[in-house]
Formats: sequence, C-alpha cells, structure tokens
Amino acid sequence: MPPRELAGLVIAFDGSDASRAALEQAVELFPGRAAVIATVWEPGLALQIPAYESLGSITPPADLDTINEIDRAQRDHATQVARAGAELATSLGLAAQPRPVEDEVDVADTLVDLAHTTGAAAIVIGSRGLTGLRSRIMGSVARKLLSHSRCPVVVVRHRD
Repeated sequence: MPPRELAGLVIAFDGSDASRAALEQAVELFPGRAAVIATVWEPGLALQIPAYESLGSITPPADLDTINEIDRAQRDHATQVARAGAELATSLGLAAQPRPVEDEVDVADTLVDLAHTTGAAAIVIGSRGLTGLRSRIMGSVARKLLSHSRCPVVVVRHRD
C-alpha cells in the first residue's frame, strides 16, 4: 500500500519577524510538508481613511478609481509578500505555494476558511505577544484562530 500523502499547512505570512519565525518553526515541526503561504490583504482600505483632517475639516470620500488603485496596490503587495514567503519556505524544505487572500470578514476567519478549503492539517501563525490594553484594542488573530479553527493552530511567539 503506498504511503498516505500528509495534509498540508496554512502558514500566515506578512513578512514580519514574527511571521518569519513562525515559518521557520513550521519547517522544524512539519518537515517536507506542502504549505500554503497565506498573505491576507484587505480590500476597500481607501474607504477607511479618516473622515476628519485637522480642525474638523471633512475629507470627501475617495472616488472609485482611487479605491480600485489602492486595492490593486494592496493585492500586488500581498502577492509579492506571499511569493517571498513561499521562496523562503521552499529554500528551507517545504513544498510551498504563495496565496494572497482577500480578507472578507477578518484575518482569522479568512485563515480558518482557507485551512478548511485546502484540507490543512494545521495553521501556523506568528505572534508578537501583545498583552493588556494593546491586545484588547488591536485584537488577536492568534486568539481568534485558537477558538474558531477546526484544525490545530500553532502559535509561534516571537521575541525581539
């Protein structure tokens, strides 16, 4: 009977030191696995520009061309970051594919959906280890992954 192919990984990668540490740890924990290197980007970012400039003057909403240009720039950047992560993962021994992913709800839900659709064995993510008020204000993708993912989640804490 031929050996069963091992399920792959979803590795969240944004180019940060924390995501690089997570990728390197994934190589050690899951040598030789296939991996999707996921870089999540957020469409509609131009619509989130603050409505107020200095002293209460209101900024008009961005036009459609500007919104589309910012979305293209975000997508292109995510593509470049995912490719760089896949190249790093491949150089370290994983069979990696880059995957820029449009964020439709939030980063954690996007990664959970990706892991489910790809049949991933695990999600690997780096964490900067924010605590206290900063963690509550900024939220924690890792915390949400741990509570919502159907597959195991490996959180690699990065320390400077």
